[in-house]
Amino acid sequence: MREKRHNKFQRLIVPGLIFQSVVIAGGYGTGAELAEFFFPFGALGGLIAMCTVTFLFWAAVCAVTFEFARVFKTYDYRSLFKQLLGPFWFLFEICYLVLLLIVLAVVVAASGSNINEVFGLNRWIGVGIMAVGVIYLVVMGTGVIEKVLSFWSYVLYAVYLVFMIMSFIKFGESIVYQLGTVKEIGPGWALGGARYAFYNLGVIPLILFSTVDAKNRAEAIGSGLIAGAIGIIPAIMLFIVMIGQYPETATATVPVNVVFQHLNVRWLQIVFQIVLFGTLIETGSGFIKAVSDRLEGQFSKPENPRRWIRPVTALICVLLGVLVSTFGLTGLIAKGYGTITWGFFVLYVIPMLTWGVYKIVRHKKAR
Repeated sequence: MREKRHNKFQRLIVPGLIFQSVVIAGGYGTGAELAEFFFPFGALGGLIAMCTVTFLFWAAVCAVTFEFARVFKTYDYRSLFKQLLGPFWFLFEICYLVLLLIVLAVVVAASGSNINEVFGLNRWIGVGIMAVGVIYLVVMGTGVIEKVLSFWSYVLYAVYLVFMIMSFIKFGESIVYQLGTVKEIGPGWALGGARYAFYNLGVIPLILFSTVDAKNRAEAIGSGLIAGAIGIIPAIMLFIVMIGQYPETATATVPVNVVFQHLNVRWLQIVFQIVLFGTLIETGSGFIKAVSDRLEGQFSKPENPRRWIRPVTALICVLLGVLVSTFGLTGLIAKGYGTITWGFFVLYVIPMLTWGVYKIVRHKKAR
């Protein structure tokens, strides 16, 4: 059973912690996504794009979406988009299900390789641990998910901070050189920051369960703005660390491994990989919980609860992720990333920041 949050600080901060936990996934945590989306514009150009465009889009869309959900009591993505898009709400679900398949495949593949590389164990052990963790969190429900994801977000911040400090001690001159002397800012940096923002904005409707306790407009919008900051700060810290080994990290499959090879601090690498493994469970459980909430909202009523929906949904989704990763379809499906990015922009960002804002204002005037 979920406990109501009476503390204002928690109401403001928890949605951001949940957002950061779900958005990090495998690519963000390893630095692969950051290298792909931001290094093409140079070290300084990528950092500027991340700190301005990506942050502003995340903060703005989080703020408006959280307030929209509060006003219309739409705390799962199906009810949210039925209110926002009307009969065309299913178009968002199509984009989301494609993204779900990609993310679960990446999570399964990353969890297997993580356990194999760090501890030398069979990859299926990692997949099994991930599957058990994800299914457990989804079955236990909102209260447990909120507590676990919030706690792990604090742990991640601590580890990332230590990682950045130790990297600055060893590679500080290289980082300062890239940012202060080279000052490379490639053309199109703003579009690159926007593309990364749009691609990840599909996560926001999945975490609306964490905004239920917002008491007023100020809290809903405030928690959204804070969520944008909480979500982007670890990415900024990791990107700055990667700049120390730029341009090597720009082309590496797993950029953080390049940094650790030069840093040569084994205990920190092990701790980092453990934290990263935890984020894979967080991301998987967040994506699957959204599907479970959507199905429960449609088929399960308080007077007639369908208790089998959560475990069955979690199990089927995990098996789909395993199936996709096993047959090597991850790369093929990942080609749809670009389409999904613009799909979320057209079906979510534009409607929410225009029609959504209008409906919020109209609702207030009507009251």
